[in-house]
Amino acid sequence: MVRILAVDDHEMTTLGYKYILEDAEFKDFKVKVEIAKSYDAGKDKITFSAQSLRYDIILLDIQLFPPQSKDPRTGVDLAILARKIVPESNLVFMSSYGDNYRINNIFKKVDPEGYMVKSEIDELSLKAMVETVIHKPPYYTAGALAAMRRKMANDIMLDEQDEKILYLLSMGVHTTDIAPAIAAAPSTVEARKRQLKSIFGIRNGNDLALVEEARKRGFL
Repeated sequence: MVRILAVDDHEMTTLGYKYILEDAEFKDFKVKVEIAKSYDAGKDKITFSAQSLRYDIILLDIQLFPPQSKDPRTGVDLAILARKIVPESNLVFMSSYGDNYRINNIFKKVDPEGYMVKSEIDELSLKAMVETVIHKPPYYTAGALAAMRRKMANDIMLDEQDEKILYLLSMGVHTTDIAPAIAAAPSTVEARKRQLKSIFGIRNGNDLALVEEARKRGFL
C-alpha cells in the first residue's frame, strides 16, 4: 500500500486526486489517499505520521490560504517542516505556478521529488508521477522541467535577494514597497537594481526592460 497525503485549500482538487489514484491500476501496489485542506490540518497529519506510519508521498499546493486571509504560511513552509520530521516521505508540489522564480526557489529550499504544473495534470500524468516517485524519482511535468532548464542554461549567478527583487518588479511592485519585503533600505534596492541592469546589459532601460531581459534569460 502506497500512502499519500494531498494538501490543498481547494477540497475538490484533493478529492480529484483521491478518486483518480485510488481507482487507478498499478502493477505492484495499491494507493490510499488522505486529504487536508489547510496548513494546520496538513501539519497535524504529517506530525502524526512521524509517530505512526509515514506517508510515502505528500502532495502540496504552494498557496494554502486565500489572498485576503493575509496568512503568510505556504506549502513551501509545510514542505520544510515535513523534511525535518518525516525526511523519508517524498514531496511533490502540485501548483498552478509555472514561473521560473517560484520553481527554482522551491528547489533551493526543499529540493522536492516532483513538481507538477496543474494545467498539465491529468489521469495519466498522476499515475506516472506516483510510479516514478515511488520507484525512481524525480518526476516533473513538461512546464516545470522547461523552467528548470532555462535557468540552468544561464551563466549568470544571482543571489536570492536579487531574484526576489526581479520577481517583485515583474509583479509591478514599486521600489519603496520592495524594500520592506526584502528587509533592506530603498537605497539598497536601487543599488541592486543598478547592478542587475549592469549584469543583464541594460544600459539605458527602465525597470520594465530589466524585467523583460530577466524573463528572456529564464529568471522569471
